Amino acid sequence: MTDITKLLNHEDALKYIVQYLGFKDTQGFSTYGYDLYLPNAMRKWCQEHTSQLGVQAHEAEKFVYDISPYFYEAAWELCRRGILRPGVQSYGKQSTDDGSAGNGYSITPFGKQWLSESDKDIFIPTEPGRFSEMLAPFSKIFGSGFHERANEAIRCYNGHTYLACCVMCGAAAESILLHLAIQKEGVEEKVLKLYKASNGRKKLEDLIVGQQKQNLKIDFEVCFGLLKYWRDEAAHGRKSTITESEAYTSLALLLRCAQFAQGNYQSLTSKLAE
Repeated sequence: MTDITKLLNHEDALKYIVQYLGFKDTQGFSTYGYDLYLPNAMRKWCQEHTSQLGVQAHEAEKFVYDISPYFYEAAWELCRRGILRPGVQSYGKQSTDDGSAGNGYSITPFGKQWLSESDKDIFIPTEPGRFSEMLAPFSKIFGSGFHERANEAIRCYNGHTYLACCVMCGAAAESILLHLAIQKEGVEEKVLKLYKASNGRKKLEDLIVGQQKQNLKIDFEVCFGLLKYWRDEAAHGRKSTITESEAYTSLALLLRCAQFAQGNYQSLTSKLAE
């Protein structure tokens, strides 16, 4: 028996629906008055994965039931983000009982804009799925503050609020700095007082890498420098120039920062530089 969980999860279904919305050929299936008639997307997925499912094309549809929870969850996620909404496209369009029961969706005005800009979004995992899995090892090390801010950053990116995404990436990076400083100093209250003082972030950086070897200092600045710049840029009242590209890079850098801090944890938290 085919294990569907090895072929599909919520993230895969969401990505597939986004791609499917740009696919015009319905392969003879009616969409009624909806932009997305979900059974059609599920049938198409099954038809495209016959070899992995181990069946002939005419047998593929029997797996629609098995994959449906992932597609319903993904459709709801797109509704939650404001990209889709349940129901027909407009008044007078053909509706069906099946469509009204959770199978028929239409694209919102925001969704049309989002889909036109989503060439990279579908490769950024969302919090409930793989991104959370990628963060899990780092969240255990750097704490709930990091986890909360990192996941807020991905939610901002998915909502196309790129300025907020960069702010939260910077905040998550500061959670890493705070953790490293506390581990190095050993007294949390002292570190928090230092952090809250004027130029607190710079003081934390000096505490962590001030006496480290030059190559480690350079690597540290490469990882954290741009996130720091974007967070400062976002804090000013003037119009921001931060776009999707900066936000996308910011997310990638945040993961890189976490990897760097984990990989150099002993050196960064030891009392004396090696």
